[in-house]
Amino acid sequence: MGKKKKALKGRRVAVAIISDVHLGTYGCHAEELLRYLKSIRPKVLVLNGDIVDIWQFSKSYWPASHMRVVRHLAGLAAKGTPIHYLTGNHDELLRKFTGTRLGALSIANKLVLDLPGDGKAWMFHGDVFDVTMQHSKWLAKLGAQGYDALILLNRLVNFVLQKMGRPRVALSKAVKDRVKGAVSLISNFEQTAAGIAADEGYRYVACGHIHYPEIKTIATEKGAVTYLNSGDWVENLTALEYSADTGWQLYRYADDPLMQEPAELETESELDEAFGALETALFEEIRSGK
Repeated sequence: MGKKKKALKGRRVAVAIISDVHLGTYGCHAEELLRYLKSIRPKVLVLNGDIVDIWQFSKSYWPASHMRVVRHLAGLAAKGTPIHYLTGNHDELLRKFTGTRLGALSIANKLVLDLPGDGKAWMFHGDVFDVTMQHSKWLAKLGAQGYDALILLNRLVNFVLQKMGRPRVALSKAVKDRVKGAVSLISNFEQTAAGIAADEGYRYVACGHIHYPEIKTIATEKGAVTYLNSGDWVENLTALEYSADTGWQLYRYADDPLMQEPAELETESELDEAFGALETALFEEIRSGK
């Protein structure tokens, strides 16, 4: 019994960052994300953009597993865990609510966290560096639909491969790896983010957007900067974690032995009241904003 209680408490981390969840799309791995979130106890949780995919949101597709993620996040906020929701391009409609605070939940476009004894970390989604977003948003939205279709095809292919006893494949990753322009784009994105962070005097810069999880040191004219990218919960199933003892680490769901064990069935009734209270507060905030 004691072991079960300890497991439910989860790993302690000072900061956890997730991005590019894309709730409301077929590619979102909501069940896996929920298992991960339940396995940690972050002092601060950062949602670094594209958590809900408003671009592709449809009333006809909102599974219970997606709502359970929202309820869990609401429960964390209701219990006092600071949650910073940083807006991305797929949830850009939330930018009109920048500066809103609902208890422990805040909405912003960017965030600077002071890590005691370890400098400052600058966090933002990263779509500001996307030329397509700046000049051809319609093309970016069309690309998002194509990407979602590719993810659906990928799931079908992997289902067949699993039945045949063969290893899974990542079609979208294979496409990106074979396109020189995509590789160059990622490199430019990382260098630009690191350069601006160095100019502002930050030691770390954390982004999302490109679905490419990474931790690496980048040299700039103003000195070295550690570039961080939390990846996504569509293909890579990754997150960033920080603690004073270990520094920044890249979490990979596929490499976590605990996540490979069968999931325990848990009731969500204990979150209903907390979610209802936060939901009411949010609608009141939106109504007053109008």
